[in-house]
Amino acid sequence: MKLTLVAILFCILQFALTVDRSNFKTCDQSSFCRRCRKVTPGDSPFALVPGTLNIYSDSITTDLVNRENNHLFSLKLEALQGNTFRLLIDEKTPLKPRYRVNDALKSNPVPGTIKVSERADNELVITSGTSKAVVTGTPFKIDFYQNEKLSLSINAKGLMRFEHLRKKPQPPAETENNENPDELPKEVLPKSIEDEDPGSWEENFKSHHDTKPNGPEAVALDFTFPQAEVLFGIPEHADSFVLKPTAGTDPYRLYNLDVFEYELDSKMALYGSIPVIYGHGPEETIGVYWQNPSETWVDVFNSNAEKNVMSSIVNFVSGSRQTEPPAAHFMSESGIVDVFLLLGPSPLDAFKQYTDLTGTAPLPQLFTLAYHQSRWNYNDEQDVNSVSNKFDEHDIPMDTIWLDIEYTDGKKYFTWDPHKFQHPLEMIKNLTTLGRHLTIIIDPHIKRESGYFFHQDCTDRGLYTKNRDGHDYEGWCWPGSSSYPDIFNPEARKYFADQYLLENFKTTTKDVMIWNDMNEPSVFNGPEITMLKDNVHFGGWEHRHIHNLYGHMYLMATFDGLSRRDPNQRPFILTRSHFAGSQRYAAMWTGDNKADWGHLEASVKMCLSEAVAGYSFCGADIGGFFGNPDAELLLRWYQTGAFLPFMRAHAHIDTKRREPWLYPEDTKQIIRSAIRERYSYLPLWYTMFYEHERDGYPVMRPLLAHYPKDKNAFAIDNEFLLQDRLLVRSVMQQGVSKVDVYFPTKGDGKGDIWYDVDDYRKITTVGHESIPADLKKIPVYQRGGSIIPKKERIRRAATLMKDDPYTLIVCLDANQSAKGTLYIDDEKSFEYRKGQYLYIEYEFKNGVFKNRFIDNKSKYSPRSWLERIVIVGLEKVPKSAKLKASKSDAADLEVLPQGNAYVIRKPGIGMAEDFSITLKY
Repeated sequence: MKLTLVAILFCILQFALTVDRSNFKTCDQSSFCRRCRKVTPGDSPFALVPGTLNIYSDSITTDLVNRENNHLFSLKLEALQGNTFRLLIDEKTPLKPRYRVNDALKSNPVPGTIKVSERADNELVITSGTSKAVVTGTPFKIDFYQNEKLSLSINAKGLMRFEHLRKKPQPPAETENNENPDELPKEVLPKSIEDEDPGSWEENFKSHHDTKPNGPEAVALDFTFPQAEVLFGIPEHADSFVLKPTAGTDPYRLYNLDVFEYELDSKMALYGSIPVIYGHGPEETIGVYWQNPSETWVDVFNSNAEKNVMSSIVNFVSGSRQTEPPAAHFMSESGIVDVFLLLGPSPLDAFKQYTDLTGTAPLPQLFTLAYHQSRWNYNDEQDVNSVSNKFDEHDIPMDTIWLDIEYTDGKKYFTWDPHKFQHPLEMIKNLTTLGRHLTIIIDPHIKRESGYFFHQDCTDRGLYTKNRDGHDYEGWCWPGSSSYPDIFNPEARKYFADQYLLENFKTTTKDVMIWNDMNEPSVFNGPEITMLKDNVHFGGWEHRHIHNLYGHMYLMATFDGLSRRDPNQRPFILTRSHFAGSQRYAAMWTGDNKADWGHLEASVKMCLSEAVAGYSFCGADIGGFFGNPDAELLLRWYQTGAFLPFMRAHAHIDTKRREPWLYPEDTKQIIRSAIRERYSYLPLWYTMFYEHERDGYPVMRPLLAHYPKDKNAFAIDNEFLLQDRLLVRSVMQQGVSKVDVYFPTKGDGKGDIWYDVDDYRKITTVGHESIPADLKKIPVYQRGGSIIPKKERIRRAATLMKDDPYTLIVCLDANQSAKGTLYIDDEKSFEYRKGQYLYIEYEFKNGVFKNRFIDNKSKYSPRSWLERIVIVGLEKVPKSAKLKASKSDAADLEVLPQGNAYVIRKPGIGMAEDFSITLKY
C-alpha cells in the first residue's frame, strides 16, 4: 500500500484513538457563537419601521431597524402553498451582497395568497388559508396561529441578532498625552458585543489563523413551539432522536466535519448538516427549515425537562406542563435569515412540507436496495472475484462489491492501479455477468502530481479553490499534497462531471456506480480537519459562507456526470457529506462508526433523524468501520441493517476480514438468513421508495409519525416504522434473550393489531411487551390492516429476481379488512416517468380480495405473476376461494391452513391483470 507519511500517521491515529475533542471547536472557542449567546433575552432591539409596508398578493415587505445602531434591514414574509410561510431578512443596503442559497431547493416554491389587516395595537395580521401570522412591530415578533391556536412564535425570546457588514474600525490616533490604550476616553471604548469580542475581526484556533475580511456577520433567531413537548431533527448527530436541552452545555453544531470514531450521545458536528427542526405535541407538529449553509449552532430550550430525555417524558406522561414551551435558537456565522415555517399540522404534513421544498430521493435502481459488500480495501482483481464467488458458494445473496481508494494508481482518481487492477473491464464484466455491480470511490481531494491529467487540467483552467492570497489552495489528504476543485464554479462542476463519461473514463462501464467520501471537505492539516474559512470560491464567496454546501455541490457534479454517461439509467451515488436537498442526488451513510453496541443503537437513531429531514436513503456500516466485532455483535448488526433503507457492510483497512463465511457456521447461517430476509422484502422496499418520491413522506419513520398522541412513544428511538406497515425493534444489546417492544396507542387507549412476521402470532398489546429474542430472532411486526408484497425465491442478486412471482401478505385489522400497494417497473431506467410502470392497490374486505390499478394510463406489462396470498387474522375458516380475472377463466382455488395463516396457492394470474378472489366459508 502506497501512503504518504502524513496519510500513514493519520491512518494510525484514526485506528488507535477515539475522537480528539481538542481538534474541534466548542461554542466558547467560536467567536460568533459566543456573541449570539450573549444576547440578553426579552429585550429585542429590532422593530418594524412605520410607513414602509408594501402588500402583495402573496407577501408583505417592510423595513426593519436595529434600534441600537439604526441599521436598516429589509423583511419579506411570504405565504407558500401547502400551509408554509417563508421569512427573508437581509441588510437593506449592505456593503457587499450576503450569500443566499441557490441549490438546496428543488425548484422555486409555489406562492400562496394572503389577506392583510392592521390592528391598532402595533400588529399586522396576514391570513393564508386556515393559518395566520400576527406580526408585532415593536419589539419585532411573529406569531403563527392555526384555527386560532398559537402554533409557532419567532423572536418571542428576543434573541434575534443580525450583524451588519461594516468597515473595520481603526484605533484612535495616539497622542503624546495619551499613549496608553487603557486610558482612552470612555466615549471611544467598545460598546457592542462585536467590539468586545476579540474574535470578531480575526480568530485563531490552534495553529490556524482566520482573517475574517468581512468582520462580524452573524445572524440568529429564536423559534418557540407553544404546542410542542419534544423537539427533533437537525441531523447529523450521534445523539438521541429527541433533542436534549443545551443549557449548561454546548449547542448542537451543524458544520460538516470528518470525525472518525465519533462519540455517542454528543452534540458535536458530524459529516452532514440539515438545518430543519420539528416541534411535536399531541395536537400538532410544526417545522422550521433554517436555510443557511454557514457554520450553525442550535440551542435547545426545554425549561421543565431534565437533561435526561426519558425523565422529561415521564413528566409529560404524568401530566406536568412546562412553565415555558420548547424553543430553538439558530445561530449562523454569516448569510441572511432565510427560513421556512412548516405549519403541519400532522407529523406527516410537516415532513411533506419540507420535501416539497427540498425534494425526495428519486426512485433508485432496485439492486441498490439489496445487500452491498465493502471494505477498505479488496486487494486486487482476484480478491474481488473470489469474494463474489464465495457468496455464491455459501448461497448468500449480494448485489454490489465496493472498492475503496486502493484501487487507484497512487490515489489518483479516474485511474486504476496498474498492478493490482490490470484488467478492470474484465473484472467488471465478471460481476455484471452474474447480475452484480461494482461501486468505486471518487473523492474531492486531487493529488498534486506533475503529469496527472486531472491536476494539470484544474491548474491550467483555474478550477481549484483559492486561498486568501488568490493561489490554488493546497492541503493534505490521502494522496498527500492535494488541491480541491472549486465545485461552486460551473466550469469546475462540468469538468468533474465530464470525467465520468465513458469516452473519458474508458476503464469503467455504465453499470459502475460511485461513492463520494471525504467531501466535507476533509483536509488532514486544516482547522478542524477541513478547509480554511477564508479560502475563496467562485463569485468571491469565502468558504465560511458555503461550507456546509460543498459536499452537496460535489454530489450535483457526480449526478450530472452519471446522468449524462447513460441518460436512461438511474444513477446511484453514496455520500458522507450532505445538506438540505442532497437526498435528490445520493444515498448517505453515517460515517466512521465503530464495532460496539452503542454505535449499533446509534445507527437507528441517526437514520430516524435523517429520515424526518428528507433523507430516507440512510444506512450505517454493518459491523462498525473501526474495530473487530465479535460474532454476536456482527449478526445483530446484520439483523438491524436488513431493515434500514441502505444495507452495506464496510470495514477499515486494519480490521480483520469479516465476510460472513469467516465466522462460525451458526453465525454465518444467521447472517445469511438476515440477508435473505432483506431480499424477500425487496418488493416492499421498492414500493416504499416509489411512494417516497411520489408523495414526499419518509420511508423510515418514528412512532410519533403515525401515533402522534401517544406521549410514551415520543422519545422511543430503538424501534421504528417502515411506512405504517412494519414495526421493527431489532436486538441491539449484548447477551440478551428477550427485548421489550413498545406497541403504540392511537390516543384513545386503543392500539392496532400487530402480527409477528415469523409466525403470524397476533398481538393486541398496547404498551410494552417482553418478546423472546434468541440469536435468530429479529422482532418485526406487520400492522393489522396492511398488505405487504414479497418475493420468496431468493437468488444470488436482486437483478435476477426481476421476473420472479410475488407473494402478498394480508394482515387483517379488527374489521377483518386490509389495504396495501405494490409498485413494479423495469427496476433500472427512467421509463417509469413515461408511464412504464404498474402501481397497484390491493384490498381485502368482506371476504373479497381484489386489486385496482391506481394509474390507469400506465402501460407496463411485467412477466411476473402472483404466486401466493397469505391471509392472517381471519375469524372464519375458509374452505376454498373463487377467482375471477379479466384475462383468465374463473377458477376454484385451494385455501390451506399454515400455522396462524391461510394460504391461497397459485392464483397464477399476471400482475397486470384485474382480478378478484372471494373466500368461501
